[in-house]
Amino acid sequence: MGYLEGKTAIITGGGRAVLRDGKCGSIGYGIATAYAKEGANLVITGRNVKKLEDAKEELERLYGIKVLPIQADVNAGDDNEAVVKNVVEKTISEFGRIDVLINNAQASASGVTLADHTTEQFNLALYSGLYAAFYYMKACYPYLKETKGTVINFASGAGLFGNFGQCAYAAAKEGIRGLSRVAANEWGKDGINVNIICPLAWTAQLENFEAAYPEAFKQNVHMPPMGHYGDTELEIGRVCVQLASPDFKYMSGETITLEGGMGLRP
Repeated sequence: MGYLEGKTAIITGGGRAVLRDGKCGSIGYGIATAYAKEGANLVITGRNVKKLEDAKEELERLYGIKVLPIQADVNAGDDNEAVVKNVVEKTISEFGRIDVLINNAQASASGVTLADHTTEQFNLALYSGLYAAFYYMKACYPYLKETKGTVINFASGAGLFGNFGQCAYAAAKEGIRGLSRVAANEWGKDGINVNIICPLAWTAQLENFEAAYPEAFKQNVHMPPMGHYGDTELEIGRVCVQLASPDFKYMSGETITLEGGMGLRP
């Protein structure tokens, strides 16, 4: 029996992605895999239906859990509260509960300098990341209160260190950090645990970033001291399992920096 048997987790940006070598290529899918191995039923969202369906097929086949894929995209042109409400309503209809909310989805125009950033590019990062976290947290709150659940949000070293060419991404991620700390303060009395992870993991997006913006990549992405980037399942995903485990609660409101081979560092 897994640590998360009978639990339901919503993971935004949970579609299947692979690296060039065939390994898991996204943080969302790495988390989904780690959660599936622990027996959790999953709701995964994203823009790409094919990636969601591929994730459902693989996770259900390998781990015997149930996956509900829902196409959902928070952006500047949609009724985002309705989009998120639909995800939450379908989750409750299918599983009857929400135990974990993981706000992982994020799009951005990384590599574009602040002076060259357009309003549309800035909005892309803010809506897909900060606004999405805000809407999902609001919509899931009543159900997380019932289950004494967990919120895990993703920030980034881009905001912590002011990475070159990532102004909108950094702004969105710092907003998420602030939002998470407020939620931890306000929701602690309800038994809801809220944490932020700032990971450095090797993903398909990072592979593409290196190919498209090699100079920005060299300035921003540095090999961790242990000599490898974080593994999306074995390191990022397992930390997310730990944060949601009934046997372990990390101090709510803390920022966790996770780098390859470095473990947890508040």
